[in-house]
Amino acid sequence: MATVQTLDNIRVSLERYLGKKILLKANKGRKQIVTKKGILEKVYPSVFVVKLDDEGNGHSRVSYSYSDLLTSNVKLQVFKDQNKLHVS
Repeated sequence: MATVQTLDNIRVSLERYLGKKILLKANKGRKQIVTKKGILEKVYPSVFVVKLDDEGNGHSRVSYSYSDLLTSNVKLQVFKDQNKLHVS
């Protein structure tokens, strides 16, 4: 079971990427994986918020908990510059 310290370490590591462009892969269940590009907008004590690039579908922001990252339900990759991904 994840300790509070483990989840806090994930939060602290995400704070380094505030305002950076990321690639988000989220497992929605039943073999549905959603891939979106966006910007890591906010980091809160229990969740983080990503502002999505594609605003045409009505969802301009999504939020996930740090346990989603820990359980690999959500995966993040950070862009080093505008076009290249940095695997973290």
